[in-house]
This record gives sequence, structure tokens and C-alpha cells, in this order.
Amino acid sequence: MTAARARLIEELRAYEPELIAIRRDIHRHPETGFEEIRTAKLVADKLRAWGVEVAEGIAKTGVVGTIRGSRPGQRAIGLRADLDALNIKEAHGRDYRSTVPGKMHACGHDGHTTMLLGAARHLAEKPDFAGTVHVIFQPAEEGMGGGKAMIDEGLFERFPVDAIYGMHNAPGMPVGMFATRKGPFMAASDTWVVTFRGTGGHGGAGAHAATDPTLAVGGFIGAIQTIVSRNVRATEVAVVSVGHIAAGDRNAPNVIPSEAIVCGTARSYSPAVRDLMERRLKALAEACAGTYGCSAEADYRRLFPTLVTHADETDVSLAAARAVVGERAVIAEAPLLTGSEDFAFMLEAKQGSFIMIGNGVEPDGSYHYVHTPEYDSTTRS
Repeated sequence: MTAARARLIEELRAYEPELIAIRRDIHRHPETGFEEIRTAKLVADKLRAWGVEVAEGIAKTGVVGTIRGSRPGQRAIGLRADLDALNIKEAHGRDYRSTVPGKMHACGHDGHTTMLLGAARHLAEKPDFAGTVHVIFQPAEEGMGGGKAMIDEGLFERFPVDAIYGMHNAPGMPVGMFATRKGPFMAASDTWVVTFRGTGGHGGAGAHAATDPTLAVGGFIGAIQTIVSRNVRATEVAVVSVGHIAAGDRNAPNVIPSEAIVCGTARSYSPAVRDLMERRLKALAEACAGTYGCSAEADYRRLFPTLVTHADETDVSLAAARAVVGERAVIAEAPLLTGSEDFAFMLEAKQGSFIMIGNGVEPDGSYHYVHTPEYDSTTRS
């Protein structure tokens, strides 16, 4: 370990008790997209207490802190973390578990926010660098496009940057490891809803006279799995999954519903594959509906673009990671991830990079993945 690295770690450890308390406080009080009022206030209050210039209310609850270095220089970078939680009921067991029914920090944004606060405090106390650092706390990453909303409200006009950097925790990757890649890294994310309509009818006495949308749903769920297996080239990467099905009333099992709804997600990297999935999903919905005398209405919405890192900035990220954990703990050619990130919008607007940081495993080798009730962003050895 170099003397500079040892000194940095020692300086950061002085903040550790306060940062742990901040992270657990945020975890106890999760707020979902564009509702992060308490979290944003906590962030702004801490930044001001550490002498950082603060702007609030960007895309409703976004916060930006500006730290200027003591050395001469005109370049500026942005460091981004996300604020929002998810609509998931947290499992019991932690003394700092969510106090908000049905909401929890199941993706580690509480950890991301705290990490960036720690970095901001260190930079504010030791501004021995040239240029400017903008610490960007973004709302509504979880499918609501908070990053795009900040950009649309003039984020980079108000806080110009030459490069933008983001990070995400990675459960299952050992603590102390980093992983990234140049070019496409995380998938484009789309959501879709298909509504099947028929006449419905009496499930016992009148089934023969009904057009039944549940039959169309059954055929459709199986048929869309052929999009990836039979329409997408085997060397491409794509995913189509069903996440929600709704029809009828559980208190009326003898009624064939007149309407059935299926919702899901689609992931891809290539624009051509993205177009193909939208086209095939709609065609299969109409074909399955027609087979059973029903109609189908498909709504396909493109949420996040493919997250594409830039070569020079990725080299900067890799060099920084290697300086902290060494060459062996840094993966420079990580595999593609079919998760998505609305940091992709920021990387479309500015040069930059995105890196994963290991969140570790339990002693028995298991771990809880993001978006599950047992997840916790506390790292494990």
C-alpha cells in the first residue's frame, strides 16, 4: 500500500461513524421517485454544513453541490449518485430497516448517496485539486427518468462539466473489486403493456358463448419467448420478461373476464434489436388475440437508452480504481449487464464512465440481489 493511499484511507475512516449513521438514517426513511423531500434536505444540509455551495429543487428533488479546487484550473467533472427507493416491502431483521410501509432502499441508492456525501466532505475539507467538482444527487432513477429530467431542466448548462462519472454497487462481486468496460455496458430498458379484450361471460353456463381474453394471454406469454430465441440473432443480447398479469376478480371465479392485462420489460443493446422486439411483441399480441376472437392493444414505451461509456473517461475510472485496490481487483472488460441505468442519459449528453463496486457475499457464499426484500447495501467480506 502506498503512503498516499494509506493516508487517504485513514482520513476517510475518520468520517466512517457519521457516514454509517447517515446511510442507516436514509435507509430507515425511504422515498420513491420525485418524492425524496426528506432525503434531499438531509443531503443539502450536510453539504452546507461542510461548506459546500448547494443548489436544490432541480427536477423537483435533485441537489447539486459545487466544490472548487485550490489549484488553478478550468476543467470540471460531475460525480452522480441516486436518491430514490423502491416500492418493495423490506424483510424483517435489521434494526435500521424501513419505517415506511411498502418502501425500501432495495437497490443501494442509500449507499450511493452516502458514498458521494463522504467524497464531497473530503474534497471540501481538502480541496487540493485543480478545477471544479459538481456532486449531483439525482432523483427518480428507478424507471422514472430523473436523470433526463435534470438534464431537461438545464443541469449541464447551470453546472458545466467536461466529464461525468457514476457508480453502482454489485452484490455477488467481492468487496474491494471494481468492474467496468468501454462502450455498451448496460442495456436499454423498455416497458410494455398489452390489453386483451373479449366479451367475457359465465364461466360455467356460458363459456361456449364467450370470447375469452385469458386464452389470448396464455398464448401470448408463451409466444413472446420466441422473440429472443427465434427472432434475435444468437450473437445479440436481448431479454423479454413478464412482470404483471391482471384479469377478473378473485371473488368471482365463475366469471370469464372481458379484459386481461399483461405488462413486462424488454432489454437490448442494438437499436435494430430494440425495433425488432417492439414490432414482434405487437404482432404476437394481435395474432394471439385474433386466434381467440379477441382484440389487443399494445403500448410499448422506451425508457432508458443503452448505457455507453467513453474510452478516455473509462481509463480515468480504471486508473483511480487501481490506485485504491490494485490491478488484480479491477476488471477492465466486464461482461454486458442487462440491468439498465438512467445514467445512460447523462452519458449521452456528456463524456463519462460508469463503474460497479463489489458489495460482497455472506460467509456461506450467498448474497441477496438488488430489488429483493432481503437486500442491504452494507458491504460484506
